[in-house]
Amino acid sequence: MMFEGGYCVGCCWALMGLLFVAGVMNAIWIAAIAIYVLAEKVLPAGQIISKTTGLGLIGLGLWLLI
Repeated sequence: MMFEGGYCVGCCWALMGLLFVAGVMNAIWIAAIAIYVLAEKVLPAGQIISKTTGLGLIGLGLWLLI
C-alpha cells in the first residue's frame, strides 16, 4: 500500500502542483488539463502527444531563460 502511494506522489506531484496553482479559482484550466490527460491516456497517439507537449514545454522553458 505504501509503495503505490509513493509511486503516485512521485509520478503526479508536478501535475498536482499545477492543478493547485492554476486551478484554485479557474475551472477552465482544470478542464483543459483534464482533457489533455484524457487524450494522452485514451487516444492511440497518446505517447506522441505527451512527447510533443514535453518538447514544447522544454522549448518554452529555454526561451524564458534566454
